[in-house]
Amino acid sequence: MRSLRAAQTSRSLLSARPLHGAASPAAAPGSRWCAPMVPPPRLPPPSPRVMPAGIAGAVSFSLTFATVVAAEVKAKERPPTDLLPQNVVLYQYQACPFCNKVRAFLDYHDIPYKVVEVNPLSKKEIKWSDYKKVPILTVDGEQLVDSSDIINILHRRIRPDDELTNEEEAKWRRWVDEHLVHMLSPNIYRTTSEALESFDYISQHGNFSFTERFAVKYAGAAVMYMVSKKLKKKYNMTDERASLYDAANTWVQALNGRDFLGGSKPNLADLAVFGVLRPIRYLRSGKDMVENTQIGEWYLRMEDAVGEPSRIEE
Repeated sequence: MRSLRAAQTSRSLLSARPLHGAASPAAAPGSRWCAPMVPPPRLPPPSPRVMPAGIAGAVSFSLTFATVVAAEVKAKERPPTDLLPQNVVLYQYQACPFCNKVRAFLDYHDIPYKVVEVNPLSKKEIKWSDYKKVPILTVDGEQLVDSSDIINILHRRIRPDDELTNEEEAKWRRWVDEHLVHMLSPNIYRTTSEALESFDYISQHGNFSFTERFAVKYAGAAVMYMVSKKLKKKYNMTDERASLYDAANTWVQALNGRDFLGGSKPNLADLAVFGVLRPIRYLRSGKDMVENTQIGEWYLRMEDAVGEPSRIEE
């Protein structure tokens, strides 16, 4: 259980959290920055009084229990060795929210995977496939497509004895695909400056040549600024930011005081929401979302639970 000091520290770090992702591209519709270390507060010298043995024992037990609980919450859900896929390759766009959903699942379950960054203009990296969207995941040579289907299939393989999903979990996973993801583009391309911010990240982290990178940043930003206005109308948004805040607060209400929708640890719905929000978290829209809603503490818990990427760097 977190102490009051830990809770206060977590809240103070919301605006200085390391980067896990950034802007999302248009239709489908993470990397990491390091924040400076904050020195610990100076503590007063210990009191010369001797703590009674009974109290000291209780305090020692409480601290040990809290340490064990914290370790369990942060422990990754790695599948049994005999069920662990051996050759996993993700074909993706770095900033795609659906690709980030799949990566969140792989990272949380500590499944090693390689990444092939697809050029969204030529898509030459996936010409071998009849499916022309991302994500595509190959698992021991088998092609899997559609982010939710990929996660369902993988979950059944690594946890064959677990129930795939319960009614609450299924409801919120649908909400992610049918509602939350549609809040992103109208927000990250809301103004010309925000569109340039988003495409600066996309151009730097996508698979582009030098000339493509320049064209994508400026032409893409201009196009998506106009497209975002059509999406705003399509999804009946009067105020893009208000719609994003409403979605974030709706999710927090669904938690109903729990650390995660899954209770003491994330379930598939937690991973889906986290994955979709990860590309925008440290853009202006994501910062505004955290500052104006109650989602920040849950997001920090998810970052801790998902942990470091299990991606194999080549």
